[in-house]
Amino acid sequence: MTLLSILFGLFFLSVLGLYWSAPGRSLKLWVLLAASLVFYSSLQFQYVPLLLVMMIMTYRIGIGLSAPIDWRIENENWQFAQHDWNRRRLRLLIIGIGLNVLLLLGFKYIPFFGAVLGNWLKLPALTTGAATLGQTLIAPLGISYFCFECIAYLVDVYRGAPATFDWLKFSAYKLYFPKLLSGPITRFHPLAAQFQAQPSLTTPQVAEGLWLIACGAVKKLLIADHLATLVNLSFDNVARAGSGDLWLAIAAYGFQLYFDFSGYVDVARGLSALLGITLPQNFNFPYFSASIADFWRRWHMTLGDWLRNYLYFPLGGSRQGLVRTCLNLMVVMIIAGLWHDAGWGFIVWGALHGLFLVVHRLTDALSEQWGWLRAGWKSVPGTLLGWGLTQASVLFAWIFFRLPNLQDSLLVMQRLWGHPADVQFAQKIYVETFQSDRLHLSLLLLALFGGMTLVYTVNRWLKLRLNWPVKLLLVPLCLFAAWLLAPNESPPYIYFDF
Repeated sequence: MTLLSILFGLFFLSVLGLYWSAPGRSLKLWVLLAASLVFYSSLQFQYVPLLLVMMIMTYRIGIGLSAPIDWRIENENWQFAQHDWNRRRLRLLIIGIGLNVLLLLGFKYIPFFGAVLGNWLKLPALTTGAATLGQTLIAPLGISYFCFECIAYLVDVYRGAPATFDWLKFSAYKLYFPKLLSGPITRFHPLAAQFQAQPSLTTPQVAEGLWLIACGAVKKLLIADHLATLVNLSFDNVARAGSGDLWLAIAAYGFQLYFDFSGYVDVARGLSALLGITLPQNFNFPYFSASIADFWRRWHMTLGDWLRNYLYFPLGGSRQGLVRTCLNLMVVMIIAGLWHDAGWGFIVWGALHGLFLVVHRLTDALSEQWGWLRAGWKSVPGTLLGWGLTQASVLFAWIFFRLPNLQDSLLVMQRLWGHPADVQFAQKIYVETFQSDRLHLSLLLLALFGGMTLVYTVNRWLKLRLNWPVKLLLVPLCLFAAWLLAPNESPPYIYFDF
């Protein structure tokens, strides 16, 4: 049962009817929990017990972290008791984080690290065993998001946020099916506050939910899936592609990834809106960012918030000098690359973004000293230059994200300039698959970016919004177009792999 399928639509309509007909908050949470278990079981039934065990352990550790110090201790022993209490809480936090990290390592990284060690130590048996394990071991869907949310909850409680003693509320939060597989990453307390409140459903809210689902369907079925055909055919035939073909494929992949992932988030937020729940926004026109720092404030925003609050700030943030700040940025972004998946390409992708952020931070430091440089970056030509450099950097890094095998990604880099295409490449891909040529496909990508620019201008500069009656009128048109023009086979969401 996948999103945007007829089966899922019937499932969600059943959930919607049960949810809104259930009297009282507790019964509504039971409906959400049962629906989440059914949804995940339809995809990977074998991992449901594992998620339940990790959820219960996180819940119990959170209660342990919130246990207060014994107020009956004598004054002269209070300082020692406070010290022991802090050490006990720190141990519990380390155990909780360690369990979640070990879960990630066990499913996603042990085969990769085993292969790396086998190659370094010249142990063929270890390399072969790691390769076999990597082929047979299938990671639970959404495990990265699941573990990051558990870690965030434990750290929040350790920092002073109240732990929950309501197992039902915590379970409904952890397994909440719209966000379970690919986010957005959601902290417990904001979502729990919505669970606690008496939900209500208004006509504008219904219109917004349906509109988000329709937008997500258009992004995924009408745009991302068609781009996927071009991207997959191009990168599967790198040795036969020319430099222009590869540049077109890289640009197409940048658009595909954005529309695929943001389309999923739109559907998740739309489903939640129909349940009276608001999930956080995850994208805010990232391809219009004029700096790499601004890009990370607009791209996968909840991951950026997590990295900033639970990695960057604990490492010292920008409070310990410029050199330490640059080091922290590199460490955080390399971990961000590894979070996506195990592979040298993801490490290189994270290191590149860390390098881009370091260069941006150094440029900011120079701009603070040289007023002419600061004024130059704030001017219209400077803003356009910053936008161009940012998007070129992002697209270049996507090569390693799309091709995590370094042999493949380095081959693409070698062929980016001055390489003609194989004679059959254009015939097989452009003519036979798309009944077009590279020029017209490039113009279609430019038209797509032009549409994004129009939407961005209307939203950000003209401050215009569609009212709910117009959205309701457009919803069936969008859904019908997505259904009619979708490819015969729709690939799974890209971020399901992460």
